[in-house]
Amino acid sequence: MALITITHTTSYRYLAPVRLGPHRLMLRPRETRDLALTSFDLEIVPTARIDWSQDVAGNTIAAATFDVMTDKLTIRSRTTVDLTAPAWPVFPIATSAASYPFTYSDDDWKDLGSLAMPQYADDAGRLSNWVEQFVMNRPTDTLSLLKDISNGITEQIAYQIREAEGTQAPLDTIDRGVGSCRDFAVLFADAVRTLGLGARLVSGYLFDPKDDRLGSAAAGSTHAWIEVHVPGAGWIPFDPTNRSVGSAHLIPVAVARNISQITPVIGSFQGDKSDLISLDVAVDVVDQGIY
Repeated sequence: MALITITHTTSYRYLAPVRLGPHRLMLRPRETRDLALTSFDLEIVPTARIDWSQDVAGNTIAAATFDVMTDKLTIRSRTTVDLTAPAWPVFPIATSAASYPFTYSDDDWKDLGSLAMPQYADDAGRLSNWVEQFVMNRPTDTLSLLKDISNGITEQIAYQIREAEGTQAPLDTIDRGVGSCRDFAVLFADAVRTLGLGARLVSGYLFDPKDDRLGSAAAGSTHAWIEVHVPGAGWIPFDPTNRSVGSAHLIPVAVARNISQITPVIGSFQGDKSDLISLDVAVDVVDQGIY
């Protein structure tokens, strides 16, 4: 059990005062049985009107609108969470789903919908062929299969920090042999979807008090991972970047079918692209101590 404080700051500087368009913010962590939100504060300069809502996935959305022109914009969230996730979780997978392949119930299949369908085109079946290397037998243990796919990604693909926007398509990640945490997440999600499993992308923060995990700086940073729906256990978190299962080091903020749907800050301004001088993102994760 640990109390963790996260400060996430996004700063924009413009060549001259610009009129800001609406901004969509996804910064408030999702509360789960393993994570309680102790406090959350949002500070925006210049002052903005904030309208709160939830999207279809239950993510908390802050819609910010501005009345003044400005040459600077700062969006800062401060969060304290109580993380109680066990380091070695036990998942109560239903007997019917303990071995792959299994069949979702009619209700689960309808609710999962597009979450169980690959996002990227694979007309030649290359991704299907790639993931088949991990299916040793049919039937095979479901959880072991998912772990093998997750571990296989980091065995075959080198981790690389990439500051540029966007995410690689799964086959691009395989072909290039390198990827960031979000590339690993997208590859894992589409790989298990080709097997008929429901998966969703997760954005949030990586808690790394020992500073020994990939994708983090100091005690933590923003991160991307995956959750796979397995009957009985529900949504099981997988972090292929660090070959981990469970949410012991993960603080989820938003979930979605497509990783582009869970970008922390999205907004616009009126003017030329060259008017934006700089965009800086800083995340400070402070371990308040285990109790």
